[in-house]
Amino acid sequence: MASWYGPPYAGRKGADGTVYDQNAMTAAHLTLPMGTMVRVTNLTNNESVVVKITDRGPFVHGRIIDLSLAAAKATGVYRAGVAKVKVEAFAAPLRANADPGGHWCVQVGAFARESDALKLKEEMIRRYATAKVIEFPGPTGHWVRISPKLPNKSNASEVADSIHPKDTAAAPYLIRTD
Repeated sequence: MASWYGPPYAGRKGADGTVYDQNAMTAAHLTLPMGTMVRVTNLTNNESVVVKITDRGPFVHGRIIDLSLAAAKATGVYRAGVAKVKVEAFAAPLRANADPGGHWCVQVGAFARESDALKLKEEMIRRYATAKVIEFPGPTGHWVRISPKLPNKSNASEVADSIHPKDTAAAPYLIRTD
């Protein structure tokens, strides 16, 4: 299932560090590498669009991709709110060995209830005492992130790799915060 996201996120930075433009052909996916190009086809009306993965999500069980407002309108997902889709990745970005710089952290959870976010935050503080653990409200709930002492991408990646999947509500992923 696909859903879409728009106005509350417009102008905010996505997980890849770029500013979200709801009028661009972009999408959020939980696991595909940032910059991957995918074709999304609405199985109800056979409308399709090519989008670039620039963010993480959706954080709702059963959904596989969140489309930008423009992509949702182009495929007919906008009117319905959600739709069954086929997602085909066809162009992944080249990976450079050099660290891209910037400040990075690891998002380990997104919660509707603040109490759930605080519970995970306390657990992460116990396990990762050398890192800063941040809980803050977002437009759709509360997020928990871990920021390593030296917040470069490789250190954040090491933290993400060390987190056991059963310890978090969703798969941890990297976010550029600058």
